[in-house]
Amino acid sequence: MPDDARPQPGPGARPGGPHDGVTQARVVAADTWRRLRILTGRARARQGVARVRTSFVPIAVSALAAGLAYFVAHQLFGHPFPFFAPVAAWVCLGFAPDRQIRRVLELAIGVALGVGIGDAIVHVIGSGAWQVAVVLVVSALVARFVDAGILLTTQAGVQAVVIVLLPPSGTGGPVSRLVDALVGGAIALVVAMLWPRDPRRRLALLGREAIAALADTLTMLAGALAHGRADEARAALARGRAAEPALEIWHTSASDARELARVNAQGRRHITVIDRSAEQAVLTDRVMRTVRVLARRTAALAGDHDTTGLADVVSRFAVAVRDLSAAVGEGRDPARARDGLRVAAALLDPRELAPDDWEVASLALLVRSAVVDALEAAGEDPAAARDALPPL
Repeated sequence: MPDDARPQPGPGARPGGPHDGVTQARVVAADTWRRLRILTGRARARQGVARVRTSFVPIAVSALAAGLAYFVAHQLFGHPFPFFAPVAAWVCLGFAPDRQIRRVLELAIGVALGVGIGDAIVHVIGSGAWQVAVVLVVSALVARFVDAGILLTTQAGVQAVVIVLLPPSGTGGPVSRLVDALVGGAIALVVAMLWPRDPRRRLALLGREAIAALADTLTMLAGALAHGRADEARAALARGRAAEPALEIWHTSASDARELARVNAQGRRHITVIDRSAEQAVLTDRVMRTVRVLARRTAALAGDHDTTGLADVVSRFAVAVRDLSAAVGEGRDPARARDGLRVAAALLDPRELAPDDWEVASLALLVRSAVVDALEAAGEDPAAARDALPPL
C-alpha cells in the first residue's frame, strides 16, 4: 500500500499507540549499533596508521636486502636471472620490525630446501600436475625431518612448487637457483642479526597506544556506570574488543625484541627495559580482560542499581591509566600513575560502595582485581599493590 494511502492520524491524535515503544526501541538500538561501528572503525583506523608508521623502516630494510641479494647473485656469481635471491631475502625478513633469528633461519632453510628438492625431482620426473603433488610431499617430509618449525615446512613446499611450475629459462639453471636461494637467505640472516636498532622506542609507542585504549575503555565504562545506561556499557565493551590487536602487537613485539637482544650487542644493553615492557603488556592485557567482563556485567545491571559511587572510582582509575600511558610512551617512571591508582584502590571497599547491593559489590570486586594488575604494570610491588586495597 502506498504511504499516502495509509490511514493517517487525525489532527487531535497523540502518540502513544501500542507500537510506539517498539519503534522507539528499534531506533535506539540502531543508533547504538551505528555508534559502535563508528567507534570500532575509528579504533581500527588508528591502529592501521600506527602499523604503517612502525613498519615503514622494516619494509625499506627488507627491500634493500632483496636488492642487495639480487646484486650479489647477479654481479658476483654471474647469474643472469637470480630470481630466488631477492625472493628469499624478502620472504625471510618480511616486514616485522622485530625479526626473530630463529624465524629468519627457518625461512632461509625452508627456501633453500624447497629449491634444492624441487630442482632434483623435476630433473628426474619433469613437471606437471602429479609432479606438483610429489614435490610437495617430499619437500614437506624432508623439512619436517630437518626441523619442527612450521615456517620451514611451509616455505619448503611453496618454493618447491615454484620450481616445478616456473620455466628454467626464466630462473637460471638448477645449481644457480639453489645458490640464489642460499645468497638471499644468508643476506637476510646477516641483516636480522646486525641491523642496528633500538627496540625501546617502538615498544614505548606500542605500549602507549595499548594503555591509552584501556584508558578510553575505562572512561566510557565510568560514563555507563554514572548514567546507568546499557548502551554506553556495550560501547565500552566494543572499544575494549577493538583494542585486542594493539595489545597483541605490543606483546608479540616485546617477545621478539627479547629474542633478538640475545644475539645483538645493542639489544643486550636494553634487555631490562625489554623485559619490563613484555611484563607490562601481559599485565595490561589482563586488566583489559577484566574490564571487558566488567562492561558486560554493567550492561546487564544498567538502570536497576545505583552505581554512581563505583563510577567515580572507575573514573579515577581511567585518569591514572591515562597517566600510565603517557609515562610509558615517554619512557619515564609512572610515579603519578601509581599515586592515582593507589587513591582509586583505597576507595574500593564493596561495603562502602554498595552496602545493600551484592551485585554492585561484585562489580567492585572486579575493579579491585583490575586495579591491582594496573598497579603492578605501573611498577608497584605485587604485595604492595594488594595492600593498597581496603581489607575485605
